[in-house]
Amino acid sequence: MDWVRGQTVGHGSFGKVSMATARNGGVGFSPAMVVKSCSASRAASLLNEKRILDELQGCPEIVRCFGDSYSFEKGEKIYNVLLEFASRGSLGDKIKDSGDYRLPEFETRRYTKALLRGLRFIHETGYVHCDVKLDNILLGEDGRIRIADFGLAKRYGGGGESLGCELRGTPMYMSPEMVASGEQGPAADIWALGCVVAEMATGAPAWNCSNVAALLMRIGVGEEVPEIPGELSSEGQDFLGKCFLKDPRKRWTAEMLLNHPFVAAAENDGEEFCAADTVTLKDKSPVPFTSPRCPFDFPDWTSETESRQSSVTCSITSLPESEYSRPSSPATRLRGLFSDHSPNWSEVADGWVSIR
Repeated sequence: MDWVRGQTVGHGSFGKVSMATARNGGVGFSPAMVVKSCSASRAASLLNEKRILDELQGCPEIVRCFGDSYSFEKGEKIYNVLLEFASRGSLGDKIKDSGDYRLPEFETRRYTKALLRGLRFIHETGYVHCDVKLDNILLGEDGRIRIADFGLAKRYGGGGESLGCELRGTPMYMSPEMVASGEQGPAADIWALGCVVAEMATGAPAWNCSNVAALLMRIGVGEEVPEIPGELSSEGQDFLGKCFLKDPRKRWTAEMLLNHPFVAAAENDGEEFCAADTVTLKDKSPVPFTSPRCPFDFPDWTSETESRQSSVTCSITSLPESEYSRPSSPATRLRGLFSDHSPNWSEVADGWVSIR
């Protein structure tokens, strides 16, 4: 498709996101598009995202891809992917902009049901998203969710896949098996979904932790799970209990959760929320701490430049085999991740940039 680049609306480690318009009308394509661009020499993540989106066509809960192309700009070869423009921002934006810093339960149920439909489709197609979180759940003009940012997604071979000492995703949403052994299958997306639901209900991250190393130890070692929000109904609390099972083999699947009472009777998320639907939550002080947007974006971390990137893929593959082979226990493995050979957490992977 022939298209024209418009105003730049976001930047990331991969490059930039700009508005895009189809030249001469572009019959059959959305008039509202964005183009995600990066240097062709480091386009691996964006190429992966385009390939996976092509296989996930037809699911209304997944952001649409309109094609890709190469361009030459200022003497550099650029790879571009044209995507649907989600004009209402992300669920993270919606919660941040709400007066109570959380969503009423009827909205949480609607969005959760839609997310499960999207995750079911992704998993049935043979993929794991690997980075389910509020900032990667966008809202289209129709009010429906669009799961976005498949740069870290991978094909799932069944039976669990070991990634060795690689940490893939966003720490606050990582599953115990991901942290402890590098295993990342569909169950890891369900754990992350539970973190998203808890955050929609409270406005705060599922884990109350101010240090990334301590956070990963809590996730990967022992039997601790995130606290179930008291704000949720008994159905919602039971739903989260099915998501926060430490053993991924016992964790409920997207198909099973779609039949859970918490979402089974929920209305479609695309219905407009009129003023009469607004729920005023009394005696609830705003929650000042929102979800971290990068591995070090915790309350005790300060930086001159605020990063909007949050997805990471950290791999200890440059060390001698004796140093990066899997340790005998999760605790030993986690200590290794934070030794002198610790991954560079500042190196973030390609990610979707919030657009307002």
